[in-house]
Amino acid sequence: MSDRESMNYDVVIVGGGPAGLSAAIRLKQINPELAVCVLEKGSEIGAHILSGAVIDPIALDELIPDWRDKGCPLEVAVTENHHWFLSATGRSSLPHWLMPPFMSNKGTYTGSLGNLCRWLAGQAEELGVEIFPGFAAAEILFNDDGSVQGVATGDMGVARDGTHKPDYQPGIELHARYTFFAEGARGSLTKEAKRLFDLERDCQPQVYGLGIKELWDIDPAKHVPGRVIHTQGWPLTGEVGGGFLYHQANNQVALGLVVGLGYSNPHLSPFHEFQRWKQHPAIRAILEGGRRVSYGARAINEGGWQSVPKLAFPGGALIGCSAGFVNVPRIKGTHTAMKSAMLAAEAAAAAIAQGRGSDTLEAYQSAVEGSWIATELKKVRNAEPAIAKFGPVVGTLWAGADMWMRQLRIGLPYSFGHHRDSKTLWRKDMVGPIDYPKPDGVISFDRLSSVFLSNTNHEEDQPIHLTLKDPDVPITVNLALYDSPEQRYCPAGVYEIVEGPRLQINAQNCVHCKSCDIKDPTQNINWVVPEGGGGPNYPNM
Repeated sequence: MSDRESMNYDVVIVGGGPAGLSAAIRLKQINPELAVCVLEKGSEIGAHILSGAVIDPIALDELIPDWRDKGCPLEVAVTENHHWFLSATGRSSLPHWLMPPFMSNKGTYTGSLGNLCRWLAGQAEELGVEIFPGFAAAEILFNDDGSVQGVATGDMGVARDGTHKPDYQPGIELHARYTFFAEGARGSLTKEAKRLFDLERDCQPQVYGLGIKELWDIDPAKHVPGRVIHTQGWPLTGEVGGGFLYHQANNQVALGLVVGLGYSNPHLSPFHEFQRWKQHPAIRAILEGGRRVSYGARAINEGGWQSVPKLAFPGGALIGCSAGFVNVPRIKGTHTAMKSAMLAAEAAAAAIAQGRGSDTLEAYQSAVEGSWIATELKKVRNAEPAIAKFGPVVGTLWAGADMWMRQLRIGLPYSFGHHRDSKTLWRKDMVGPIDYPKPDGVISFDRLSSVFLSNTNHEEDQPIHLTLKDPDVPITVNLALYDSPEQRYCPAGVYEIVEGPRLQINAQNCVHCKSCDIKDPTQNINWVVPEGGGGPNYPNM
């Protein structure tokens, strides 16, 4: 028996993103008497949310049909759609008519996903949902029969050496009939649930991209509200990935680069590739005279339909990006995340009405497989792996042909597979280093000044949340074979090789992107939640 305080609910939801909040809202819409709570590790709802974002409102229309009349912050409709192929100095445009109709951005909106989540949280609270920001779910709890009983939040006030500080508070247990994991890509408890319940036994490995994003205030004369630009090509001449630049409200643009974490060159730095991308003449022309106001980074699921794991297990379910419903070619996942959450909520509400609890919500699994989520993701299931397999040029052509064939219902009857991102690095002696230019402080910047703009903060005297299974591996393997790639794939300067040599972990810089947990070639780094409320504090990302 635990001596921690406990609270009982019908449904506990781990994560206050679009999926977690949509599930909470749908549960209370179906049955206002249900006891529902949402745990959010960020200091407030939206603090850890980062996305491009261009949002398809199809799921929002289903969840809250009158959202346009309720002050929802999705206000800028997409008005222009551009797809550029970049060379080092020039660009060419892909005619929009070459794209299958389902790739259109007609009817979509661009804006801050974090602000949308803040608005959704208000809608949830009006319905009676209890939301607890600043509380990180650190442990899965189990019933005697092995089913999920709920979660426990992390202890607060623990010093780095493990002793209790004067303000120590033990974690709280939250028990529920069903627990939804809505942690986003590569959630720490989701990873544990996948392992314990063998949820990935019948699917391809999940693969990821690292999205690095900035917000800029630009010259009003250059601002076109609703203009959406996507890029392929330079500087990622041989890797999966591409750039985006969205004209949002108030003379502001959201821009970034997504780099597939399956890259092979251990010397590659996604952060520095992004800084190079901004120096392209076509991008620099938009930014010149502007001012950078925010920075952040986050891993993105890119595996597609074939990497979606089993969704339900005794007492629990994976929803949203914890399961991996991103439509990679459309560069959208909010709508599918929300829809999956609504389907899970409907299955749980029906089970509770029947007096059930802690069983497997098979109805949720079936509902997703019969929904427009499956229809949409099956059409694009070969796009990302085709580019990974054949390269950006041939792979894009192959993916386009495959998507058109599926649009015409004559698609090929198979899906390409994936290789885990941790298995793709070459040895350092197989490829030369990359000479990245120094930042100019005007368009391109260094990592530390960028992390400053993310408002990242962790209590320094707390256990390091970037844990090593074997403290010798970073030197004996990663440095010796791969020239310590964690120094470069981390977009926040968390990892440094210092005199000794030894690996120094600057955990207070961590923006919770999860790249280290994904890309580490030995899988020696295990990302666990820090003390609740720590991490970035994104205002409009």
